[in-house]
Amino acid sequence: MRNGIKREDIELLAPAGNWDCLKAAVANGANAVFFGVEKFNARARAENFQMAELPEIMSYLHMYGVKGFLTFNILVFENELQDAQELIDACINAGVDAVIVQDLGLVKLIREMSPDFPIHGSTQMTITSPEAVEFTKPFDIERVVLGRENSLKEIRKIGEKAKLPMEVFVHGALCVSYSGQCLTSEMWGGRSANRGECAQACRLPYDLMVDGVQKEMGNIAYLLSPKDLAAIELVPELIEAGVTSFKIEGRLKTPEYVANVVSKYRAAIDRYFDGIDTPPNEQEIRELQQSFSRGFTHGFLEGTNNKKLVDGSFPKSRGVYLGEVKKKLSHGLLVEIASPVKRGDGIVFDAGDPTQKEEGGRIYDILSRSKKVEGEVSKGLYEIVMGRNDVNLKRINVGDRVWKTSDPELDKRLRKTFETEKPYHTFPIAVHASGKLGEKLKLTWVDLQAQHAVTNQSQIPLEQALKRPLTRELLHDQLGRLGGTLFHLNQEDLTIELDGELILPVSELNRLRREAAEQLLYLRSKPPVYQKRPVNAFADIPRKKQVEKPLLTALCRSLEQLEAAAQTDVDFLYADFEFVKQYPDAVKLAHRYNKKIGIATMRIHMPDENGVLALIAKSNPDAILVRNTGALYYYMSRRDEINIPLIGDFSLNIANHKAVELFLDCGLERVTPSYDLNIQQMVDLLENADAAQMELVIHQHMPMFHTEHCVYCTFLSEGTDHTNCGTPCETSRVSLKDRVGFSHPVRVDTGCRNTVYNAIDQSGAEYLKEFRSLQVGSYRIEFLEEEPERVQEVISLYRQALRGEISGTHVWRTLKATNQLGVTRGQLTK
Repeated sequence: MRNGIKREDIELLAPAGNWDCLKAAVANGANAVFFGVEKFNARARAENFQMAELPEIMSYLHMYGVKGFLTFNILVFENELQDAQELIDACINAGVDAVIVQDLGLVKLIREMSPDFPIHGSTQMTITSPEAVEFTKPFDIERVVLGRENSLKEIRKIGEKAKLPMEVFVHGALCVSYSGQCLTSEMWGGRSANRGECAQACRLPYDLMVDGVQKEMGNIAYLLSPKDLAAIELVPELIEAGVTSFKIEGRLKTPEYVANVVSKYRAAIDRYFDGIDTPPNEQEIRELQQSFSRGFTHGFLEGTNNKKLVDGSFPKSRGVYLGEVKKKLSHGLLVEIASPVKRGDGIVFDAGDPTQKEEGGRIYDILSRSKKVEGEVSKGLYEIVMGRNDVNLKRINVGDRVWKTSDPELDKRLRKTFETEKPYHTFPIAVHASGKLGEKLKLTWVDLQAQHAVTNQSQIPLEQALKRPLTRELLHDQLGRLGGTLFHLNQEDLTIELDGELILPVSELNRLRREAAEQLLYLRSKPPVYQKRPVNAFADIPRKKQVEKPLLTALCRSLEQLEAAAQTDVDFLYADFEFVKQYPDAVKLAHRYNKKIGIATMRIHMPDENGVLALIAKSNPDAILVRNTGALYYYMSRRDEINIPLIGDFSLNIANHKAVELFLDCGLERVTPSYDLNIQQMVDLLENADAAQMELVIHQHMPMFHTEHCVYCTFLSEGTDHTNCGTPCETSRVSLKDRVGFSHPVRVDTGCRNTVYNAIDQSGAEYLKEFRSLQVGSYRIEFLEEEPERVQEVISLYRQALRGEISGTHVWRTLKATNQLGVTRGQLTK
């Protein structure tokens, strides 16, 4: 124990995309492993396991005392609920230690199936505040995975207030967007991040447009591609901040990566509890970089520093910085070496132009003054000779940076940790032997780590010993021959209670030992038993309500837009402004035109941001558009003092009728489905949910990335965060121009978070007739930068379409909008 914290309270949680990765994690000291099966997980491109393998996986992990968590961290559509129920049922039967869940509708289904099956709230739930943690407690979620954007200070505050075990990512790739809030991949690439198919649009190059003019950025092209998280130096601070589970990202990575990272963090955690206050050494950091690194960062753990988060010059793993080309030679290159390298290592030459193909290959020879160097060199000027035809020397220039991209010797050493027939770990047992002359020898075996006990006895009675009686030493020698098993017997853990000098054949002692080892292994591998109930996932479908006149609502992002909308026959207004101080004026303006108005919360809720929520309520709106569960809990828990109707927005990620029901039960008056649903998935949802209490967004610029990383601060300011950036967002308008030529606006909210909006607005007007027949209660139009005249034109067209005076096709063609609902293209099959 150290500082009141026990070693066994800290969990090291490793990724496993296949069996080799799983074994690498176990062999190198992971306490738990998270993995996915063939569907329903956020790494659809990983090799993954099969559902039928669950019993074998869990038996293997439990054999080593390691927990297994199944990732179910995606949204579940209506037509998938039956399959989802089947997978949860298989998890319960196999003794999975917990499922990691994003979809709150799935949480509801699981709790209907089992009251005690463990659920962990995924980082995809966007849990970043104590209030968001509190929201999960009625569903008996036993642990939450905090957003990667939380700082150490915030983590400590969440832990102190919410008092629920916290899991935090400590190593691996960083998403530039808040997890669960990125719609870019599916919108542009047809692969949803909320469905485990992220196409990594953040790793693509963009041009920075400032007030419509391209800003010269030199070799900086990857404006949204963050470095990789490496918090190994912060292990002590994380433990003392209350983190109970250290999570390593990487289900798409190699088993060598898993072995490397797990072993390094295992050593760092053990050093802390051993009282060794030394940081990881240079070799450890280099080896971590070697397995995978886009450059290391502490992310947001020490607070926001936009300058350190993004390098911008490359989007993929570089490995270890090796040095710089000083001179081109006839058959090689003179390089100023800055870190260890040897023959056979792979390297790449970086000319600083991210658009050009790079030269790279394996080192054939290292020369010093024309003589071959055997072994490793670490610093100095050396001639590097590449393998035949590996590189085109003409394309390499003096000044190019050199990176070591692979180290075969390191990989070989890492593979040895898990490519072995021997047990990875053995566990201590205690044995108590007792018996009397003429009676059978009784042995009690206790697995000291798992706290299992078995008792067996000899098949023949004890006899009087004429020579070599059963001494303590002899019994330890025979009973301790546990090689090849998972157990070992220490001298001090053997106790005997024998009456006189007795003897038993060695063969019988061997039989007892083998029998006990098998029984203890069985107990280790035996799955836990959970309660389980028979459930019909569709038994709770509500009766349809008739909607005579649905609402038409408009969300505006400026006072000018709001006034233009207020002069139309729109039924309800929303204000979603960059500056919270404008909200009282927005409410007064709407009421001056006899219009009701709702104010939108920020999409993210951090500790110490309740003041913004209070100011929203103080503005006396007619409703609050709630965008996260933290804000929802804040208002739910203050119903006595803040009695304002609440409406749930798209960012709550409602994708099935169970999620609709859950949020309506929380007191929301109506809810907005997730943008992940295509038209067929939306129809499936509307058929099974109370469509009268749902609001569909049918016109908008899709909010793509939503990120703590501020493009304005990073590239238009000398500052590092909102406290010292000089607020360039108040004087300039930034957009990101993609490879196709579209410029996507970047806007800032009250919390200085950036949202990148799709350049082209889109319309779901084509499906209005279908939605009307399904009794949808409300339709929303969202504006971004439209002029007042355009605001009124759009509202007028949609009003006419709702009245049946014009077709939906006429609407989107007139507005020159994309004919698409949500982020996923789809069509009706009914």
